[in-house]
Amino acid sequence: MSNNRRRNDRRPTDPPRRHAWPASRWGAGLRSADGLDEWLWGWHAVVAALDNPARGTPSRLLATAERAQALRARSSASTPTEIIDPAAIARLLPLGAVHQGLALATRALAPVSIEALATPTAGVLVMLDQVTDPQNVGAIFRSAAAFGARGLILQERRAPSLSGALAKAAAGAIDRIGHARVVNLARTLEELEAMGWRAIGLDAEASGTLADTLDDAPTVLVMGAEHEGLRRLVREHCDAVARIEMTAGFDSLNVAAAAAVALYETARRRG
Repeated sequence: MSNNRRRNDRRPTDPPRRHAWPASRWGAGLRSADGLDEWLWGWHAVVAALDNPARGTPSRLLATAERAQALRARSSASTPTEIIDPAAIARLLPLGAVHQGLALATRALAPVSIEALATPTAGVLVMLDQVTDPQNVGAIFRSAAAFGARGLILQERRAPSLSGALAKAAAGAIDRIGHARVVNLARTLEELEAMGWRAIGLDAEASGTLADTLDDAPTVLVMGAEHEGLRRLVREHCDAVARIEMTAGFDSLNVAAAAAVALYETARRRG
């Protein structure tokens, strides 16, 4: 037997491969066997995707017997389900993925246009400037949904895929609020300003606090990557820059934690 079979020329009897990717690769676009859909895992992420008609018909739904029963109990709609044991699910996913007995291969979410996300002109949007960690982006989606934000604005290139570990961290939020992907954040802020939105950049070294900077205008909260912060051109296109007020001697937060605090403050301001 030749040992020169190409990697994708597996026989039906070959055991499934275990993806031993490092944590930094999790959620970076793991795809189903047909190469068209993306894998989601975890109860909240999978259930939200199943409830989202924009996803279409799933390619594969894998579940343990217990989880399959829980799915049947919560909905009269039936999705064909492959009943397999937890270890078999784990072998299809990145090493260490906490799948909670569920995995789904489904159509990737399509972004919406800025016009669709920002119309009508009201509420709160979140813009992420080079925030690339899937866990952080997923947590920000979750906070945005929890505090009533309209959606997120991500970069076209320097932003992770909305699947895998990101979807798990978002706990279903990626299917509940919209997102847009844009090439140029500074130009997008100009477009939003013309539509009546006010941009507030978050910076730990800003002189004014977020609480004092917020008003009743439609607001874009602009968050930069940890350590680097907002890039110069993005910062210059913000109408104001503000910091989150903290106890003396402590001046920074993880970007996901900072986004949660900022979204809470914004929601509290709006009653």
